[in-house]
Amino acid sequence: MNLIKSTGTFSFFLIISRILGYLRDVLIAIFLGSGPIADAFFVAFRIPNTFRRLFAEGSFNAAFVPSYSSELIKGKAKAKNFANDTFNFLMLGLLVLVILIEILMPGFIYLIAPGFYEEQSKLELTTLLTRITFPFLLFISLASFFSAILNSHNKFAAAAAAPIILNIILILIIFFIRTSNDELVIYLSYGISLAGLIQLMFVYFFSKKYFSPNLNFNLKLTNKVKLFFNKFLPGIFSSGVTQINILVGTIIASFQASAVSYLYYADRIYQINLAIAGIAIGTVILPNLSRHIKSSDNKKINFIQNKAFELSLFLSLPASMALIVASQEITSALFGYGAFDISSVSNSAKALYYFALGLPAFAVIKVFSTFLFARDDTKTPFYYSLISVLINITISIYFFDKVGFIIIPIATTISSWINVILLFFKLSLNNYFSFKNIFNITNLKTILISLASIYIFYILINLFKENLVYDNGMKLFAIILLVFVTILIYILISFLTKTFKYSDIKLKY
Repeated sequence: MNLIKSTGTFSFFLIISRILGYLRDVLIAIFLGSGPIADAFFVAFRIPNTFRRLFAEGSFNAAFVPSYSSELIKGKAKAKNFANDTFNFLMLGLLVLVILIEILMPGFIYLIAPGFYEEQSKLELTTLLTRITFPFLLFISLASFFSAILNSHNKFAAAAAAPIILNIILILIIFFIRTSNDELVIYLSYGISLAGLIQLMFVYFFSKKYFSPNLNFNLKLTNKVKLFFNKFLPGIFSSGVTQINILVGTIIASFQASAVSYLYYADRIYQINLAIAGIAIGTVILPNLSRHIKSSDNKKINFIQNKAFELSLFLSLPASMALIVASQEITSALFGYGAFDISSVSNSAKALYYFALGLPAFAVIKVFSTFLFARDDTKTPFYYSLISVLINITISIYFFDKVGFIIIPIATTISSWINVILLFFKLSLNNYFSFKNIFNITNLKTILISLASIYIFYILINLFKENLVYDNGMKLFAIILLVFVTILIYILISFLTKTFKYSDIKLKY
């Protein structure tokens, strides 16, 4: 396998999904804006979407791939038995969970959006919408199981492409269902659950050549399945710590009008880069890194880990700087239309600025955690994630009354950097990853060329300031052009300074 080629394949479909997701969110911003109906929908959407990210973007892979890969080495029959037992336990557990939450939904809403209880109409709408969207959890979790099967066989395209289905369905609903906002959010909610079912069918179609389950609820909890769930449960928390921090922020933000919407739009912007710089890299390296660790091939282990960290920094650092320099202009160009007014743009841009400060940390957490997941260690990242979330909650609650919703991205960024430091010291103390690997010449050059490229971007932003104001109809075209020029400059400088070499594309791991 080739790290950059595999990451490129995975990233291509992720980018397509994120672009369609952006189009979806622009349409939602135009029709719903940032009012109470939008807040209710975003809470109902946030819950299944958070579970999608928790399952599909790390935790299930982290627990399943090393165990399944180990069984594959012993033979296909053993791997199939392990996968089948795991699937049946997962299916039954999810069914019970979904039914319980559906019954207890009002209490569940109180846990995730307690501020909505101050406004009865918003609470009732949120409860209704979340009941409609919650089956998505069942479908997308099972889809993640089949995606992990594919990833274990180094097949990444189908799993990466599956989220595109959700965005297409929601875009079609917005385009073709001409109705009031109250009814539109109901149709959108049904669309979310429908998309989850279609995604499950889509991923299963591609994975059935490797595994097809035999449904059997006469369950036997074997030691291997027990070990998997012992890794999986803490893995949900540790691999999805950024999403959990955002969910915590949503809970706290529910006490301030429109704050949930501001955070949602800011989150959508930086997620585009995080998908590539953290999620794609972590997903791609896990299967082969697990195999090399089991065979004690230290040369390949070091190579994969070094390249993964270098690539993560190479992709996340310039993006972080760009969002810091032009958070206002980028937010306005992407979402500043229709009901999403100047005030909404300003508030979302403030949140984006502070999220951007943490973007490299969000990406590195994914990569560092994968180094431990590949060694069958999901508990250490879990403990560090727990510390991170507790720090986030403490900072957010203590300062919320003083500074409002903006403390949420600040707290998320601070807690994420602390998480990175904890993970690094763990890796370093166990001789999994060394200090010199972080501050090698390639990474230092990445920092310097990022600074140079973003300085040019800053100059371009000021030169074309008039084309980026809220009322300018060409602002989206202008920001895309400036970003594209800056990316070309960054890549050119990278090749000239040999920070990134053409030979890197051909390297095998």
